[in-house]
Amino acid sequence: MASSSAPEAVPARLGERPGRLADVVVRAVHPPLRDRRFWAIQAVVVLLAGLHLFVDLRSSSLGGAFPTGIPVALLIVPVGYAAMRYGLTGSAATAAWATLLWLPDLLLPRDQGHAPSDVVNLVLVDAVALFFGQRIEAERQAHARVEQATLRRANAEAGYRQLFEANRAPILVLDSRGTVRAANPTATALFGDGAVGAPADVLVGEAGGLETLDGRVVTLRDGHDYRVGFAELPEDGGAAAQLVFEDVTKERSESRRAARQRALMVAAEEEQRHRLARELHDEPLQLFLHLARKLEVLAESAGVPPSVAASLDDARVRSIEAATRLRNLARDLRPPALDQLGLVPALSGFLAEIEDDSGLPVVLEVTGVVRRLAPDVELGAFRIVQEAVHNAVRHARARAVRVGVAFSDELLDLSVADDGRGFDAGDGGSEGSGAHLGLVGMSERAGLLGGRFEVRAAPGRGTEVRASLPCEPATSGSRARPSAPGRSPSSRGSALAAAEASTPPS
Repeated sequence: MASSSAPEAVPARLGERPGRLADVVVRAVHPPLRDRRFWAIQAVVVLLAGLHLFVDLRSSSLGGAFPTGIPVALLIVPVGYAAMRYGLTGSAATAAWATLLWLPDLLLPRDQGHAPSDVVNLVLVDAVALFFGQRIEAERQAHARVEQATLRRANAEAGYRQLFEANRAPILVLDSRGTVRAANPTATALFGDGAVGAPADVLVGEAGGLETLDGRVVTLRDGHDYRVGFAELPEDGGAAAQLVFEDVTKERSESRRAARQRALMVAAEEEQRHRLARELHDEPLQLFLHLARKLEVLAESAGVPPSVAASLDDARVRSIEAATRLRNLARDLRPPALDQLGLVPALSGFLAEIEDDSGLPVVLEVTGVVRRLAPDVELGAFRIVQEAVHNAVRHARARAVRVGVAFSDELLDLSVADDGRGFDAGDGGSEGSGAHLGLVGMSERAGLLGGRFEVRAAPGRGTEVRASLPCEPATSGSRARPSAPGRSPSSRGSALAAAEASTPPS
């Protein structure tokens, strides 16, 4: 706290070092003229100088009463007091004033004055004035700096205390052992009156180092979600750290609501794909196969001209091609191998078809112990790889694609890399709106499964898509069954039965 009586004659610039000649001159010509005590000191100097001159002038009549006159060393008393009272400003002015007053005495004849000894004594007095004035002023400056620092610290502590008490967020101040030393009113209302003195990890409900809580979200006893801010404090007064709890319940609720909406949208999309695959299998595909069967029978009928038979055979071939395309479309919408055999066989079949259709070499690399995972994980992983490979084929102009699937105890790591034209990853897929939407969809799927998604790309250097998904094992009975209705192939002709046998269930 600030002292009630501020030190006098403290320089405006506290960091300035006193004692230089220019400093001395400035301080000597700016004494504290408004202070009565300063004038009292100067009166003492005048008195000593007058007595000394009087004694020297009357030395013959006074005899041996004052053999050496009034000692010049007596000036140390007023000069020293001025130094203690006013610092260098007072001592320099007083020493200069004393020297000026002693000049008449120095001009006396030798039989009346003591000029040599007086000069030596005056030099000593001036030196003492400058030395003690400088030291005392330095001490005053240091003291003033300490007082200002103390005042600033007190103001900072008062401001912090005010913020600490008025903050609506719960705040705990901890010692080096993790025990609560102080709690603001909001924290007291949350943790109870026994919060002070209790271990912080017990209050928060998290074991381990408290510094690991920084940035994490925890649920406290009031049922709200809080993001924890951990900050180390200087070891002063026993406080070592501070925990600030930011209520993010509303934010988390909105995030969970948005995640549920995204999950419902993805589920609706998958249901739509499933329904379309089933409908394509049940109606249009069967119609094309039935048409191909009829055209085959008509072409083989007796009496049909050769030109008509050739046209019928060409129509039959085109019908089978259309059926094959519908079959591939239904398989892309919902690959039956994914439900029946798992992720790796489904990817192998899908990549083989991509290689056959596009002529683009595609390599599948599988590491780790292959096993069945939860249906949502397998479906999400398949969709991510499917979209990434389609992007490489349609947009990247790649010459080769490499797909990696790595199984570990906790994660399923996916990677799809091509050597195509690439793009600026900062633009989020500026190579085309389709690719951009595909990246967004892949990121959404990875996020809904609690995983991470990353795109590494550069113009002219290809693109690599990476995803890490939690490895949830498949539970009993969780594997989906083929949903296409079974039909007996014996109820149709041999050609139609063979075509139907090559058609996958939806």
